[in-house]
Amino acid sequence: MRIMGLDFGSKTVGVAVSDSLLVTAQGLEIIRRVEENKLRRTLARIEELAEEYEVGKIVLGLPLHMNAEEGARAELTREFKEKLERRTGLEVVLWDERLTTVEAQKVMMESGIRRENRKDYVDSIAAALILQGYLDSCRA
Repeated sequence: MRIMGLDFGSKTVGVAVSDSLLVTAQGLEIIRRVEENKLRRTLARIEELAEEYEVGKIVLGLPLHMNAEEGARAELTREFKEKLERRTGLEVVLWDERLTTVEAQKVMMESGIRRENRKDYVDSIAAALILQGYLDSCRA
C-alpha cells in the first residue's frame, strides 16, 4: 500500500505518492483544470492514479492562515475532501500545508530550476512536501 499526497489549488492539483515502505514521497504530476468548479476530470484522474499506484490513503493539504484559522480556501478543500472520499472510497486525511509552497520554491531555487519554469513543478513538489510531513509524523 502507498499513500498519495495532494496539494489542492484553484487551478491545479499537485500529486505525490509514497514509496511502498511509506518512507519517502515523490512528486508525480500536476492535474490542471480549466475551471475551478469543474472537478469531475480531476477526481477521475486521482482515482486512476490511486488504482495504478495501489494507494490506500490520501493526504490532502489543508490551507490554513498563519494564525491557524481557516478561510474560504480551507472550506473548499474540505468540500473536495468529501468528494474524494465518495469517489475513491479511501480515507482522506487533512494535513496542515502552511508554508509548503514557500518551501517548494526554496527547493526549486536550490535545485537550479529557472524562475520561469518553476510553475511547472511547484504544485507536485508542494504535494510531496505535504506527504513527506505526514509520513515523518507517522514514524515519530
